[in-house]
Amino acid sequence: MTTMPARSEFTPSPADVAEVLAWFDRYDAYARARDIEAMADTAMYPLNEVTDGRAESCTREQYVAQLTEQLGDNGEITMESTRTPHFVNENLVFVITDATITVGDFSQQVRYGDLLVKCRDEWKFQTMVQGGWA
Repeated sequence: MTTMPARSEFTPSPADVAEVLAWFDRYDAYARARDIEAMADTAMYPLNEVTDGRAESCTREQYVAQLTEQLGDNGEITMESTRTPHFVNENLVFVITDATITVGDFSQQVRYGDLLVKCRDEWKFQTMVQGGWA
């Protein structure tokens, strides 16, 4: 007989949503401060990265190298984001982000998604999804 997952009828409370949004506020603060190690601490490895027609897993070391290259020292970082969490259950949430990211004089509008997994009562992001990287 095939085993099926436990039935999930989870409805997030305002506190559940606030907890996830606060997680992103912390992550964004790390990014603005270019605190790459703190950013890397927020992930569950191997970390999955998905874009148009491609999916890859990366280690912490690879993620740190990517962040180091992307964040560089090209001026002040500002982010304006609207995030929409979609809870799968109390331990899994997929969050769609629409944002404008500005580094120095360059601004770009982006849309991406992150899968967060609750591990030992702490949210970690495990999968990043964004088009345009292929």
